[in-house]
Amino acid sequence: QVQLAESGGGLVQAGGSLRLSCAASGRTFGSYAMGWFRQPPGKEREFVAAISWSGRITYYANTMKGRFTISRDAAKSTMYLQMNSLKLEDTAVYYCAAARRDGVPRGTNEYDYWGQGTQVTVSS
Repeated sequence: QVQLAESGGGLVQAGGSLRLSCAASGRTFGSYAMGWFRQPPGKEREFVAAISWSGRITYYANTMKGRFTISRDAAKSTMYLQMNSLKLEDTAVYYCAAARRDGVPRGTNEYDYWGQGTQVTVSS
């Protein structure tokens, strides 16, 4: 069992930056692939980025490439999402998730544990 808790969301102006954190507790952090998803208002949850056990492999949704960076710190059992050049359309609830596998899973059904989400609102 893994418990996940996101933090770092908030209100930011377009063009600004935020760093989200996902703190994991419970079973061994390094045994899980990790990912970020988001759910914009009135839309379905969508994939943002994923990172492998070791952190050496990452994968991003096309719209986030070059703007978002996913990373993980094994010593702190924490995953991060650095978001730069934020756009209005990045407004969403952001969720972190853990999968009992390696690699960079991209489907919501590939993840076993989810956090409660943190709101990111980008204003003009």
